[in-house]
Amino acid sequence: MKIDGEHLRVEDVIRVARYGERVEIDERVMEKVEKARESIEKILKEGKPIYGVNTGFGELANIRIEEERIKELQENLIRSHSCGTGEALKEEVVRAIMLLRLNSLARGMSGVRYDVLEKIAEALNKRFYPYVPSQGSVGASGDLVQLAHVALSLMGEGEAFYEGKRMASMEVMEKLGMEPLSLEAKEGIALINGTQFMTAVLCLCYHDAVNLIKNAQVAGVMSLEALKGTRQAFREEIAKARPYEGQIKVAKNLWKLCEGSEIMESHKNCPKVQDAYSLRCMPQVFGAMYEALDFIHHILQVEINSATDNPLIFDGDVISGGNFHGEPVALAMDMLNIVLTKISSFSERRIARMLDEKLSELPPFLAKEPGLNSGMMILQYTAASLTSENKSMAYPASVDSIPTSANQEDYQSMGSVGARKCMQILENAERVVSIEYIVASQAIDLIGMNSSPPIMAVHGLIRKHVKTLARDRAMYGDIERIALLLHHGMLLEKAEEAVGKLE
Repeated sequence: MKIDGEHLRVEDVIRVARYGERVEIDERVMEKVEKARESIEKILKEGKPIYGVNTGFGELANIRIEEERIKELQENLIRSHSCGTGEALKEEVVRAIMLLRLNSLARGMSGVRYDVLEKIAEALNKRFYPYVPSQGSVGASGDLVQLAHVALSLMGEGEAFYEGKRMASMEVMEKLGMEPLSLEAKEGIALINGTQFMTAVLCLCYHDAVNLIKNAQVAGVMSLEALKGTRQAFREEIAKARPYEGQIKVAKNLWKLCEGSEIMESHKNCPKVQDAYSLRCMPQVFGAMYEALDFIHHILQVEINSATDNPLIFDGDVISGGNFHGEPVALAMDMLNIVLTKISSFSERRIARMLDEKLSELPPFLAKEPGLNSGMMILQYTAASLTSENKSMAYPASVDSIPTSANQEDYQSMGSVGARKCMQILENAERVVSIEYIVASQAIDLIGMNSSPPIMAVHGLIRKHVKTLARDRAMYGDIERIALLLHHGMLLEKAEEAVGKLE
């Protein structure tokens, strides 16, 4: 994959970060990068002050640094900012961080040597995996702490992972045949000023959220069949009467997923007038989520192709600004957290309906011998617990701010806090929808009639991994097996084989 600073897509980030695709720097990038570097070196020779190049940082910006100590300044910056805490970020997140930083530097506005870009590309291609703690960023001046840990490892200091083991970065570099990066003027600050931690997480979680919301529609139709509902609420006329694009797309998806259901045909003329909101209003609820996801995608496409450090170089001028501020990403992250929380909450309501004999007209808790067996009673407890946890985390992180650097940096985005929450909220939501799949599959087994072709295909794959519950058993492994199938797109793939791509 060629990196040019301007044309990276979210799907490209996934291919490199998650699946290890190799990168190369577009041949046009070198000229831009070297031109900006010449501007930095020229201004340094003239002795003019440049923030973070020959001055201190933050509140210390008024302190000038002697020319012979500029290299030391950049290295000290990385060391001092490498003070993160918490669990290490997953390899895919760290790879996404490095790719996004590389693409930002490729804009040719940062004033670094071309060597810096080559070193990052080499690290990606050799699967160099820096140790990066997940906590410590406030999301303005960029994700300073996480980016500093990446830079520290590239310098041959700090730590990195090799074959699952955490060890000294220099030791890992020796095993991979890499040389450490030696920093020159401007390069330390250029490596750590940016939104790449929160943006990396948003890319990965957005991608997974798109997969999840489509799975939630498949699981929702499976639940609709289990509860002997109707698809009439998904008619095109209804969606077009309130013409949100998301609602129209979801209604189309749901209508296709219901087509050919023997279960739905069996109660076509029943006296029930309309279904509960968690079934009938799927186009409206999922459709609103689609609208939010479109906004998030727009933010991502701008952010991943932006120059986000400070200062930036424009035609020889070095100008200080605030492109490192994470506010756009922070707001989008909070919106994604809300969407994921609502997916889990929406799913949990359908799970509860299927397990309540008064609402489902099925055996209590879908047990074959209720009383002797608890059936799937406690699956709803787990779904409720995960949903409640998500609700507690969905409060927007971006509404908070704590000033830093002696009030020089007095308004933060806190997008990195939202990012940490997002990874957990996503995982919880995937498991709630996985529970819905398991419960709905059991209900359909008890009904004993054919579902629609896509639902039958999904049900068949589920039954290869989770057997019908004939008597009580421990089900924690069942949840994890279905969650893996969901996360890797296998359940959705089965549905789409039958009806074509869902929108």
